[in-house]
Amino acid sequence: MGRRKIQIKAITDEKTRLVTFAKRKNGLFKKAYELSVLCECEIALIVFTKSDRLHQYASYTMEHILHRRDAHPKSNEFYTNQGMCKVSPTDFRFVWFVLFV
Repeated sequence: MGRRKIQIKAITDEKTRLVTFAKRKNGLFKKAYELSVLCECEIALIVFTKSDRLHQYASYTMEHILHRRDAHPKSNEFYTNQGMCKVSPTDFRFVWFVLFV
């Protein structure tokens, strides 16, 4: 049995949304860690919840990575929700995170 495809839309039930957030956040942070170790790159993730809680992951220090970002002349890739809707599913194989190689 394969996994079924889910429709990407806002979850209205609060309890379900909180459980989904916790699981997906942990998965996202784990993937960021794996990518940073396997590819020897620096990664920073910043997540604000609807209730304004801050969750962060940084492969080095957040200050160091944000300083590098500010000092960098331009961004090679930048995504927003609107932009991701226009990207085909096969294009997701590259970068989901802010990363520096």
